[in-house]
Amino acid sequence: MELYGQKSKSIPQKVIIHLLEIALLYLSYWILFGQGGDWCAAHLHITPAHGNEQRRVVIFAFNVIIFLRLAYMMFFLLKRKIPWEESISVPFAFALYYIGFPLFVLPVSGQAGVSGYLAIGLFALGCTLNTGGEILRDRWKKLPENKGRIYTGGFFRYARHINYFGDLLWVSGYALMTGNIYSITIPVFLFCFFAFYNAPMLDKYLKEKYGPEYDSYAAHTAMLIPFIY
Repeated sequence: MELYGQKSKSIPQKVIIHLLEIALLYLSYWILFGQGGDWCAAHLHITPAHGNEQRRVVIFAFNVIIFLRLAYMMFFLLKRKIPWEESISVPFAFALYYIGFPLFVLPVSGQAGVSGYLAIGLFALGCTLNTGGEILRDRWKKLPENKGRIYTGGFFRYARHINYFGDLLWVSGYALMTGNIYSITIPVFLFCFFAFYNAPMLDKYLKEKYGPEYDSYAAHTAMLIPFIY
């Protein structure tokens, strides 16, 4: 966790990440609206469905929004150093969304209906909790009187890692929009990663950095899911 204490703009790494993300967006478009869908269906033994154009359009819109959110976060909010290996691992992880969900929607026929509105709502709420929470924390951190203190306000009063909970919500919105029951594997995997690896690891770092202040915060605040867990 020493990485969280190292500050750097890491411009070359950020540029590489976004070039790879743009390539993934192109592949996503190719699968959803070009010949890529038929190519993937043939090689993965999937029977492509028709009449799901609405789902495809929304999923690609989700992809673009996530790309823009990542760009804003990395260039304006992220202060820590990005190691070179992360410039590869981050796009690889986001390929689960950019490529995985387009593949899941291929065999699903019909429009989303009411579930589509719920999917969009989950996606919007998740993005708000994640990016909105980070923006509020960044503004708070910039105030001189808050130097060396832990941020426990805004959305973070409801869960210590409310940004991760936001991630779970918008990824669940993706899965619901596909209409494919197997797509639930992605948010389930993400939950396990956050709950049993990333959040506990970050908790340990924050405890070492903030001491009793963090202990008090953790004692009264859920780790990942507000009021529950």
